[in-house]
Amino acid sequence: MEAGGQVLYLIAAATFVMWALIFERTWYLKREHLDDIATALGYWEGRNERKSWNARMIRQGLISEVNTKLSMNMGFIKTLISLLPLLGLLGTVTGMVQVFEAMNTSGGNARTMAAGVSAATIPTMSGMVATLSGVLANTFLSSRVQVESDYMENTLTMDD
Repeated sequence: MEAGGQVLYLIAAATFVMWALIFERTWYLKREHLDDIATALGYWEGRNERKSWNARMIRQGLISEVNTKLSMNMGFIKTLISLLPLLGLLGTVTGMVQVFEAMNTSGGNARTMAAGVSAATIPTMSGMVATLSGVLANTFLSSRVQVESDYMENTLTMDD
């Protein structure tokens, strides 16, 4: 953390929040989402009439409620994924400022410049690694959300 500068703390905090949300969404998909589907299906199957406009609106409302819970926090995860490379870039800029400051004070001493270069590259690498791990997890979660959303749409059938 010392070699990368203060920006690494921001990257670590953003990565922690991102992964906490990813684990929360995974938990929801494995546990609570099944209960939401069962509740919606139970209500829909318990209805006698499923052909009218009113029934269509109730069906759409049930699907919408389940999909809203299903996609909760997905936008925030995507925002954090987009933010992490920018935080890495911020660390690069602050590290380069250190390099220029070292060049100004020491007249281009390689040893003092090396600390600034290290502070410039480590946050960039950290931001990219965190972003890549988040992109992989987000891709998995997004596909699961889409599959579950399609399942809900296809399961609540209308009587013809």
